[in-house]
Amino acid sequence: MRILFIIALSFLFLHGAGQGFLRAEGNAISDGNQHEIILRGIGLGGWMLQEPYMLGLSGSAIAQYDIRNKITDLVGEEKTNRFYNAWLENHCTKADIDSLASWGFNSVRLPMHYNLFTVPVEKEPVKGKNTWLTKGFQLTDSLLSWCSKNKIYLILDLHATPGGQGNDNAIADRDPSLPSLWESEANRNKTIALWEALARRYKNASWVGGYDIINEPNWGFKEGESKNGCDEKENVLLLKLQQDITSAIRKIDKKHIIIIEGNCWGNNYEGIKPFWDNNLVMSFHKYWNFNDKASIQKILDYRDKFNVPVWLGETGENSNAWFTDVISLLEKNKIGWAMWPLKKLGMNNPVQVKLDENIKAVFAYWENKAPRPSAEVAYSSLMQFAYNTNIKKNIIRHDVIDAMIRQVKSQETIPFKSNVIKPGTILYATDYDMGRAGIAYHDLDSADYWVSTKERSKWNSGGRYRNDGVDIEVCTDAISNGYNVGWIQTGEWIQYSVFVNEDALYNINVRTASKEQESILKLLLEGKETATLVLPVTGGLQTWATHTIPSISLKKGWNQLRILAGNGGFNLNYLEFISPTENARVN
Repeated sequence: MRILFIIALSFLFLHGAGQGFLRAEGNAISDGNQHEIILRGIGLGGWMLQEPYMLGLSGSAIAQYDIRNKITDLVGEEKTNRFYNAWLENHCTKADIDSLASWGFNSVRLPMHYNLFTVPVEKEPVKGKNTWLTKGFQLTDSLLSWCSKNKIYLILDLHATPGGQGNDNAIADRDPSLPSLWESEANRNKTIALWEALARRYKNASWVGGYDIINEPNWGFKEGESKNGCDEKENVLLLKLQQDITSAIRKIDKKHIIIIEGNCWGNNYEGIKPFWDNNLVMSFHKYWNFNDKASIQKILDYRDKFNVPVWLGETGENSNAWFTDVISLLEKNKIGWAMWPLKKLGMNNPVQVKLDENIKAVFAYWENKAPRPSAEVAYSSLMQFAYNTNIKKNIIRHDVIDAMIRQVKSQETIPFKSNVIKPGTILYATDYDMGRAGIAYHDLDSADYWVSTKERSKWNSGGRYRNDGVDIEVCTDAISNGYNVGWIQTGEWIQYSVFVNEDALYNINVRTASKEQESILKLLLEGKETATLVLPVTGGLQTWATHTIPSISLKKGWNQLRILAGNGGFNLNYLEFISPTENARVN
């Protein structure tokens, strides 16, 4: 009986119990109870498919196949397989999905690599046949069970098709020396067969939210037009393949939403409309442009004209301010979204993978900046890197999560740290409040809009500690949390919510550094200018001096302090709260 109960329970997790299927209803997505739902999700990029930039390898690897070849060159095929098995085992676990649900996300998008489910056309033992592999299906089964337990939807996304679906080789692990998806009927047939296999396996799984059938096609079908398909007017082959995949799925599964994407990384729908199925969703992708209605007007027009739901299947790779703005724009217009990605080496995602010195040496070798490591050292470093992708060893970026979830609905700030003030408390400058740009802080550069402006910009010039517009760098002062606020320009400010247990008077020691010009710092308390400090040149941006603001009265409970640059050019390390009877800390 116990074994039968476990089998039954596993079946319920895989196939759902009492949970209806998502469905396209007019121009909205509805849940099983026919209530409109806004998908708030995130993509699991980097798990089944490594994109070189996620590992800091854009300059030394073309795509995942190239990374794998480099690893094999160092440690051999057997140990390379062990590395990838460890990577798949650690990069996404039940704890990741539990965390996503607890943070407020209701869906995940799974970028699948076809080679975990079937072998490449070139390696099929029998031409025209499909050899099926268990690894991809088992991984997806596990992920679906974790999603089901957390009652969040899983969207299956074919991120790397047989042959590769575009000229952006890294996103689809495309080897340009082999026929692409569009140059090989065999690759297209294998793609259709894979979707048939997935539909057969998950046709009754109600926590599967939909099938995103081809991620970011980016292919120039006609000579002389954009190689990434942005100028295509017909997209005949893309249309036919998506229709063929739809037909194949519908012979097996009439319940699940099918998600389609246009050419030009998902956005060029010329020739791909009107639509051919009554349970379709249009996906589009959005990166590095302005977050105004004009930026999504075309997709809104499609939604209205064709009475079809739209979904932002991929967006991200920017600042916290950009995240909040794009999600606010989408939800105001009743569009669901999936941020990209959950984790990678960088810090502009909810989870950051740490890069240790050993794997840095391996990467440096691939960049021709270090000697070749021994096979033993390389293998040990690679395996540790795989283990470091586990969420237990990751850095959770609470500021990013807050920007994606809470700040979308709230104009309020909350403390980044506890910030309970008593005599001797040091408040580090980098621990300013969490909240929207213009409310928790003001910085002249708070996001990257290069697609709109044609110019790249850094929102955090130092690229450290937090993902807001505030510029943060490594600090070498004798006392610090490791970082200081830098690149401070006139008019910029940062705000702190601090708590005191009783009314008290404090002197505030301010630790600053400046190299070239006399600066002015202003202290605002509850929005009112309370004190002004003239900051002399200290001789360097890491040459620190202490200046004192005397007799600042803090009331019992929460107080809001704001540091404003009346004249910029200084770095800020910390504020120290001392009794008026104490002396300032010695410089």
